[in-house]
Amino acid sequence: MTTPAIQATGLHKDFGEVYAVKGVDFEIKPGQVFSLLGPNAAGKSTTISMISGLLRPTQGDAAILGHSITQQPQEAKAALGVVPQDIALYEDLSARENLMFWGQMYGLRGSALKKRVAEILEMTGLTDRQKGRVQKFSGGMKRRLNIGVALIHEPEVIIMDEPTVGIDPQSRRKILDSVMELNRQGMTVLYTTHYMEEAQKVCKNVAVIDAGRVLAKGPLKEVMSTHGECENLEDVFLKLTGRT
Repeated sequence: MTTPAIQATGLHKDFGEVYAVKGVDFEIKPGQVFSLLGPNAAGKSTTISMISGLLRPTQGDAAILGHSITQQPQEAKAALGVVPQDIALYEDLSARENLMFWGQMYGLRGSALKKRVAEILEMTGLTDRQKGRVQKFSGGMKRRLNIGVALIHEPEVIIMDEPTVGIDPQSRRKILDSVMELNRQGMTVLYTTHYMEEAQKVCKNVAVIDAGRVLAKGPLKEVMSTHGECENLEDVFLKLTGRT
């Protein structure tokens, strides 16, 4: 049996009397692009934070390639790259300096580090801007560099939490193209978004979440056909939640 790339089992998270996540379960096979989708405040980012080890679950667990994030956090995190929703860059450093710093944090050194930084700059389309200070970058350029930082140590699995929020259509298209290219290279991608047309474009497997609960999950076509032969994920969501 193939070990899941990501497995979430009974994840709960409460903050006092506020229940952000209420029993989330899903499994992602190696090589899949899987979208966790839902509106703002649905519980997506809290779920991602638990899976990546930033928040400890109130109940339940998650595993990255078989490594429990609560029992084997170092092994789990070593296989994982995370693109947070908020930009996590040093704005007074250049693009290259950011990548060099984070590469060193992951243990890369010398020629191996320089080679990987050059690869990431090329991949993100920032080679010509590598010496530019991040504070002068556009929102789309910062988002691309944010993705590059998550890829610097060549993880087997990457989590992208709302990577296209607040950017222009051209930058959004470049990021979606990069997601599909990473998948063609064999990487597993967990992609969270509230833009359901994005999920429909890049993902073949989805989980719809709202109010901290998974309302539907499985192959995209199956989820759409199960709920009245819906033509798009927006229609599926409206049916599941009763929203108008």
